[in-house]
Amino acid sequence: MALTVDIARLDALTPGELHDLFRLRIDVFVVEQNCPYPEIDGKDPEALHLRLLEDGRLAAYARIFAADATASEARIGRVVVAPGYRGQRLGERVMREAIAACGKLAPGAVIAISAQAHLQRFYGSLGFSVTSAEYLEDGIPHVDMIRPAERIAS
Repeated sequence: MALTVDIARLDALTPGELHDLFRLRIDVFVVEQNCPYPEIDGKDPEALHLRLLEDGRLAAYARIFAADATASEARIGRVVVAPGYRGQRLGERVMREAIAACGKLAPGAVIAISAQAHLQRFYGSLGFSVTSAEYLEDGIPHVDMIRPAERIAS
């Protein structure tokens, strides 16, 4: 399977691409997980949208916020793999791409995530460590996790 990686601001995406992105997020996070909450939360215009595409079809996605003057850490969220692409390690692939993008956008910044608690082991395998007690977010158990900044060889 040949996948392409695309990272874009919201206003650079076409109406069709936006439709696919929001549909995937709503289908998984709201419908599949039976979690009625405002998926379109007003933060998308400030984010970068990382998509793994196969022949233009959305296979996996993550939302990225770079560290800046208001946040000292980069953030990755809304990590999702389309149902038809599960079982192919695309969750790992999209996270590795997102981590690399954070490293380029904010060299030396810690990366933070709010992870569904049952995925702690998965995110741990990517270098993230739990930094909070378990809490409910929209009725689903979550934990905060961080990944230390990559050391840059001198």
